[in-house]
Amino acid sequence: QVQLVESGGGLVQPGGSLRLSCATSGFTFSGVAMSWYRQAPGKERELVAAISSIGGTTNYKDSVKGRFTISRDNAKNAVYLQMNSLKPEDTAVYYCRTIYSGRIYWGQGTQVTVSS
Repeated sequence: QVQLVESGGGLVQPGGSLRLSCATSGFTFSGVAMSWYRQAPGKERELVAAISSIGGTTNYKDSVKGRFTISRDNAKNAVYLQMNSLKPEDTAVYYCRTIYSGRIYWGQGTQVTVSS
């Protein structure tokens, strides 16, 4: 079955960096777009970044442009989110997501906390 497993979250000081990974299985990874979402306490889940199936097209939430980079490795069936210059407002649970055969799939999430 389709599985998405995020890792790489943690506690980081403002200005620091983290790299999130999402390992996938159970579907044809190279054929689908992938995205990262986040959800802060008391807020709705929001799209952070997305990447097309072969990685040629990316898009980002305005507030992370220039700081975050989404990438994918189709040989490893994985998608990544490099986060630099982190701010306290980036604190959230980060999820990877895909749509496959008409269904939406989410990972379990990984907590990112930006605090001094």
